[in-house]
Amino acid sequence: MANHKATKKDVRQSTKRRDRNRYYGKTTRNAIRDLQAIKGSNEAGEKLPAVASMIDKLAKRGVIHKNKAANLKSKLTKKVNTLAK
Repeated sequence: MANHKATKKDVRQSTKRRDRNRYYGKTTRNAIRDLQAIKGSNEAGEKLPAVASMIDKLAKRGVIHKNKAANLKSKLTKKVNTLAK
């Protein structure tokens, strides 16, 4: 690493960003896991918009790719819809 003020600042910033992205990613993964474990259609239907919003935020921030976000939301929606039947 170069011994410049700007480089040191960049390292601090990237560390913060990495920690923040890891936190949001892990929180979202846990929410997805919890949603998939739900057996009741009403409860799953209520939680789906919140989880979909979390996934969209990850894609917006660049933590995950927008296509991955779309695939995740599609799978979760299918799962919730099968519970409703």
